[in-house]
Amino acid sequence: MLIHIPDVLSADQVAHARRLLDTADWVDGRVTAGPQSARVKDNAQLPEGHPAARELGDTIVSALQRHPLFISAALPLHVFPPLFNRYAGGQSFGHHIDNAIRQMPGMPHRIRTDLSCTLFLSGRDEYDGGELMVEDTYGLHSVKLPAGHLVLYPATSLHHVRPVTRGVRVCSFFWLQSMVRSDADRTLLFDLDAAIRHLHGVEAAEAPAVQLTGVYHNLLRRWAEV
Repeated sequence: MLIHIPDVLSADQVAHARRLLDTADWVDGRVTAGPQSARVKDNAQLPEGHPAARELGDTIVSALQRHPLFISAALPLHVFPPLFNRYAGGQSFGHHIDNAIRQMPGMPHRIRTDLSCTLFLSGRDEYDGGELMVEDTYGLHSVKLPAGHLVLYPATSLHHVRPVTRGVRVCSFFWLQSMVRSDADRTLLFDLDAAIRHLHGVEAAEAPAVQLTGVYHNLLRRWAEV
């Protein structure tokens, strides 16, 4: 399930993020790549401990915790601290699949990467190329969203970033462990939640909405790992 999460950050928040990132010292993006990904990764990355990364990462996580569509689609349990990358001058990231397990920075525990997230911080008119290409059973999906918008997709997906041929593409990227491991189960819960929310807006639908809400929570109780 590939989901577009709009308006995670406001225009003012995006502008503040860009001011911090445009003056930051970037390093080779291969610092967080596995052996296979390092061979096809060509971009710049903000160091994990950089003050701007910590500030902006906290802003992003706080915004996501208040975003009902993100919560419904992801059912997040643990969120990896957001990282930041930059593509320019023909840089790209070839075909790869994200690592299954990530060590949480400065913590003794690891997370399972069920979902991958890319939050766009450059406007679509600021650069050419740079599309995130995600493959699934329904084909190849091209993703290039407005600044402040996020795409959420299964971390099991084969994906790549096309070369940036003009301008600069700046994004935040990170992973999360969901309370529900299976993408198929999360999709069923997401669709059910959407139907319940629709019924709440329909006159005389209170009883079906309550019944379906019970079904939703009983399925979540069956599938969730907390």
